[in-house]
Amino acid sequence: MKQQAIHIIFFLLLFYSGYGQLHSDTIRLNLQQVVEMSKLKSIASKQALTTRETKYWEYRTHRSNYQPQLSLNGILPGYNKTFTEVQQPDGTILFQSIHNNNSSLDLSFSQTITATGGTVFGTTQLQRFDDFDRKNILYNSVPFGIGYNQPLFQFNSLKWDKKIEPLKFNESKQAYIESMEQIAITANGYFFDLLLAQVNLQIAETNLANTQKIQQIANEKYDLGKISKNEILQLQLEQLKAQKAVGIAKRDKEIATLNLRAYTGLQNTDEVALFIPHATINMLVTADKVLEEAYENRSDAIAFVRRMAEAQRDIAKAKGDNGLNASLTAQIGFSKSAVTVPGVYRSPQNQQEVQLVFAIPILDWGRSKSRTKTAEATLQFTAYAVEQDKQIFTQQIVTQVTLFEMMKEQLTLTASADSIASEKYQIAKDRYVLGNLSITDLSIAFQEKDQAKRDYIAALRDFWGAYYQLRYLSLYDFEKKQKIVYR
Repeated sequence: MKQQAIHIIFFLLLFYSGYGQLHSDTIRLNLQQVVEMSKLKSIASKQALTTRETKYWEYRTHRSNYQPQLSLNGILPGYNKTFTEVQQPDGTILFQSIHNNNSSLDLSFSQTITATGGTVFGTTQLQRFDDFDRKNILYNSVPFGIGYNQPLFQFNSLKWDKKIEPLKFNESKQAYIESMEQIAITANGYFFDLLLAQVNLQIAETNLANTQKIQQIANEKYDLGKISKNEILQLQLEQLKAQKAVGIAKRDKEIATLNLRAYTGLQNTDEVALFIPHATINMLVTADKVLEEAYENRSDAIAFVRRMAEAQRDIAKAKGDNGLNASLTAQIGFSKSAVTVPGVYRSPQNQQEVQLVFAIPILDWGRSKSRTKTAEATLQFTAYAVEQDKQIFTQQIVTQVTLFEMMKEQLTLTASADSIASEKYQIAKDRYVLGNLSITDLSIAFQEKDQAKRDYIAALRDFWGAYYQLRYLSLYDFEKKQKIVYR
């Protein structure tokens, strides 16, 4: 009893010593941790974040077009000393000296009107002219001026941008979420690449150890004359194959580890060991629910609306850019000239300006009609393309839901097959040791056991890949029953 207690204590010390070494030299990760690391640290996540920020500032730029604009323009100084030609009354030319300073300041504001496409503007100006040759100073000012410019029969880009740009911005926000979910899909692939490599290495090392043990038993049987030389040679060949498999498995594991580190941004040099993910997810998935969330959340669904709006905008532009184009400008205010600054602001004079600029094509050989018809044909083509993309979009989701259900069934079957193959191999190994099973049947049991384990890992990979694909297609978390959002 005392000796048994000593053995137990020794085992526990050995276990905790090994555990401490594993803990200090190995980082153990599950699938969810790898996915989260990829979303936080990978280059792909940083690129997605940068793209989102770029789209945000582009939208802010668009919004600024509808806000009042205030600007200060000026020429300070406007010094000039030169000779210039001056035509005389008799037609001759004289070069006269010019030595002056012509400086000005202009403070102006403008506000666009979305509904009409026009612009309200206002200004206040002050100008100073110094004639150094004649030693005089003159001031001119526009204390206050306000006006309105209205394009007539022209394309109103402000109205269409106000409709389309918010769609683009919302599309970019959802595209960012899709990018993060795509990272999860990619990380899932790297995770299972390494997991399969680790499982293959474990299988190869176990097979090598078992082969060596069986080789020892076979050698004893051979010495007793119970088995043939051919069977010994076959076992030696199996051992060489097992040694080769270990080398290949180690190489594949190193490559898969490097790929996982590179993608997830894992910087430390600890050994990476992965937990095998669980085979069940507490979630209920129906095609109708996935479709409902997809049409609410996906950037593609927003793009369907945006593409049609852009095609309609192009028709409006084609019609607005053809035919009669005119612009009406009206301005009222005050102006005054004086030799002092206070003087230009005393009793300023009224000033008014009305201007209508127009262009009417007389003969364009059908260019206007051709542009409009081209835009209309493009709209029709876009409508067909959007309808086709909607069908593909819907079919892709329905297919993925079906695949997810199939993957769950396949995972259950491969788990059972793995368990059966492991038990069958153990029985085959015991029978061979007892001498009532051939080396050929043992090799078959070897292969079936290994293949069943690999099939199970592959089924796990397909199952979790289908899970993350569903999240990507719907942007909906079916476990938490809420929309996926990233801040």
